[in-house]
Amino acid sequence: MEYRNQITDSIYYIGVNDRTKRLFESSWSLPHGVSYNSYLLVGEQVVLIDGVEIGTAEKHLSEIKAIIGDRPIDYLIVNHMEPDHSGSIGLLRTLYPEMKVVGNTKTFGMLDSYFAPIPQEQRVVVSEKEPLEVGGFSFQFIMAPMVHWPEVMFTYESSNNVLFTADAFGTFGALNGAIIDRDMNLDLYYEEMYRYYACIVGKFGSFVQKALEKYSSLGLSPQYICPTHGPVWTEHGFPQALAIYDQLSKYDTSCGAVILYGSMYGHTEQMAEAVAQGLAQSGIKEIVVHNVSTADPSHMLRDIFKYRALIVGAPTYSNDLFPPMREILNKVALREVKHHLIGYFGGCTWAGKAVKIMPEILEKLAFEQVTDPVEIKGAATPEQLAQGRDLGAAIAQRLLELYR
Repeated sequence: MEYRNQITDSIYYIGVNDRTKRLFESSWSLPHGVSYNSYLLVGEQVVLIDGVEIGTAEKHLSEIKAIIGDRPIDYLIVNHMEPDHSGSIGLLRTLYPEMKVVGNTKTFGMLDSYFAPIPQEQRVVVSEKEPLEVGGFSFQFIMAPMVHWPEVMFTYESSNNVLFTADAFGTFGALNGAIIDRDMNLDLYYEEMYRYYACIVGKFGSFVQKALEKYSSLGLSPQYICPTHGPVWTEHGFPQALAIYDQLSKYDTSCGAVILYGSMYGHTEQMAEAVAQGLAQSGIKEIVVHNVSTADPSHMLRDIFKYRALIVGAPTYSNDLFPPMREILNKVALREVKHHLIGYFGGCTWAGKAVKIMPEILEKLAFEQVTDPVEIKGAATPEQLAQGRDLGAAIAQRLLELYR
């Protein structure tokens, strides 16, 4: 009887869903859950590709046993050492003590820091230079450093024409019954891919581009692309997934604007609304407004990666910047977002620091500041609200010049 999550005659999906974790990496919301994908190759020998998060290991092991029974796992290929994929390795080594572990030199440096030392005779150190032939399978390894950890590699199995890509092409979102893209509605996963990329991979765009160029140069046309999160991709859905990763890693944005504002008593919020009006009245249709005190940080980052213009406004707070605004701007700066237009507005009652501090946080990103900041003291006057609309209009004009 065919196993329900069989990908090819010899490759099985044995990933697990996590629908209980609220925050991925204790930072990013998971309204739709997340999957930890793992794959079992069964031939003359048994090869496991990537583990799972330790809290889901029992389900993972039951999936393994359902396929191979009492057979041992002969090899574990570790494409990515982050604990949501490597957390179960210690348990796997206890249950399968003769299992050999396959990784690159950086992989083993990390393995030694997380787990009991692996005997030298059970270490298989690989590189791009030579394939690994085991159990009737032929593996080729493609180093993909900083996508999004330094040890990351892709593994290509040529006899099945399947590429295993670690976190690359991954998404948030548990898998709801189906595992292969052609068997599901992909709208949610494409949207969650933007959020996943912005939060998890966003800092490393240049490395993603190098990995994509390397993949392209190999001339591979895999039948299945198997990431560690989200759907298994085929020619049905992979072209769009590839396009999203390519777009985001080049910081290639759409004609639109994101307004981030913080407001304690409503005055800075008034200015945010005025800026939005100026954008809309000048012909910009894609406008997203986020209150930094209540918005999900992952949604704010997602939208910043989508749209070219960023406009930020906040009050001065204790002679400093409003704390929720500082927090999200630090996240933007950490990701080294590129090629954006920027505008600033702020409010104060006596000492106006916000409009000075916000540009300092984003200074290293070299955004194009379109016009001077707008600052109000106390409540905005009609003239100041008009200045807010003018700020929006100036950014709209620059957007339209860029996207004609």
